[in-house]
Amino acid sequence: MAITTEMIKQLREATGAGVLDCRKALEKADGDFNKALEFLREKGLALAAKRAERTASEGIVELYSHGQGRVGVMVEVNSETDFVARSDAFRTLAHEIALQIAAASPLYIHEEEIPAEVIETETRIATVKAKEEGKPEAILPRIAEGAVNKYKNETVLLRQAYIRDESITIQQLLNQNVASLGENIIIRRFVRWALGENSER
Repeated sequence: MAITTEMIKQLREATGAGVLDCRKALEKADGDFNKALEFLREKGLALAAKRAERTASEGIVELYSHGQGRVGVMVEVNSETDFVARSDAFRTLAHEIALQIAAASPLYIHEEEIPAEVIETETRIATVKAKEEGKPEAILPRIAEGAVNKYKNETVLLRQAYIRDESITIQQLLNQNVASLGENIIIRRFVRWALGENSER
């Protein structure tokens, strides 16, 4: 089975392992995602996945104000220990996440938080638009799925492209920090205010 960059990307997001390790795991597993995941776990490369099970209750509430007070962000980022929470690397990460929220206006942290009716609405809008453009009936579901994925990439914080390096997502940035700091890290909640607007979360 041909290993695609999308398959490698999904495995990287799930594990935090490197591109070559993910490719090798997928090749050994003949493209089976779960087998590849298992292979990486056995090899001890899935640091983020392993640490995700550990409790993270320490951390920081990062405050950020942008544009002379026109946009304000408050985000809670958790670590497992106070030692890591006080480290410069952790505080830098929390600040970067606050900057991301200010610049990219996410509505959710995880895609599971998106209400079903929102997904239904996005699917319906994309389907109607594609029909009006005269697209063949057979490909409408694929077009709708693409539109929903685009919506998720724009509105879900962990799926957004990192503003300083668009080659990685916020989930990948988080995974990198989990690997380097050696602890589970969780973005717990956030609020973003823009002057004259209702709060977005």
